[in-house]
Amino acid sequence: MTEPQKKTVSRFPVACYDTDVAHYLKPGSFMDLAQELANVSADSLGFGFDDLQRYGMAWVLSRMHIEFRSLPRWKDVVELQTWHKGFEGPFYVRDFRMLDAVGTPIVLATSSWLVFDVAARRLLRREHLEEKLPMDTRYPESAIDVPCDKIVMPQEGLEEVAEHRVSYSDVDFVGHANNARYVVWAMDCLDYETVSTRRVRSLRINFNKEIRPGESVAIFRAPVEGGWVVEGRVEDRSSFCAEFIFGS
Repeated sequence: MTEPQKKTVSRFPVACYDTDVAHYLKPGSFMDLAQELANVSADSLGFGFDDLQRYGMAWVLSRMHIEFRSLPRWKDVVELQTWHKGFEGPFYVRDFRMLDAVGTPIVLATSSWLVFDVAARRLLRREHLEEKLPMDTRYPESAIDVPCDKIVMPQEGLEEVAEHRVSYSDVDFVGHANNARYVVWAMDCLDYETVSTRRVRSLRINFNKEIRPGESVAIFRAPVEGGWVVEGRVEDRSSFCAEFIFGS
């Protein structure tokens, strides 16, 4: 397999439903676009959703770090690229890069994935998939060099700000809350003036525990320099923790 064949590329105009009141791409929408292209890429390389279904397994996103150098706007034509870098520790690592119409990188991301036993609702060790994953499909380039690390919720200024019950619109084809919805819930808990007038420059998120339909998520936030950390808890256990750093 040649190096270009190891990348999956999609070129498209930014849709109105993926943008905010200022016509900029929403961070949660980028998560949706990245997830779909990751599925397309994994399918093309032989370890996609249908391939893993034969073994009763599915991919789940564990951590993600996104750097928004600039945000595309409604109708802008962009190119989204993705490729996998193989394993790092327990994680399967996949990177993303979004380019503008003239080829300038505007969004960079790295993501860390784990394998999930769908019937048992538990994570599996990487050895369950390693022998089934063709390693000659790896592409060694990095959009972001270092995978997303663990996010610790600050205690100073911590406050509970919302509760969300997981409903139909939150749940994906694996039967739990979709990763992009966590970002939506978190941003909905921040001040509207901030999120509607200031652009997110950096987003890091940890997915700590799956959230199932009907569960109630208590959402907490705490300020950090340049932004906020938001945590969702189900029965006092952390389900996700996200850090948002804003530009001017």
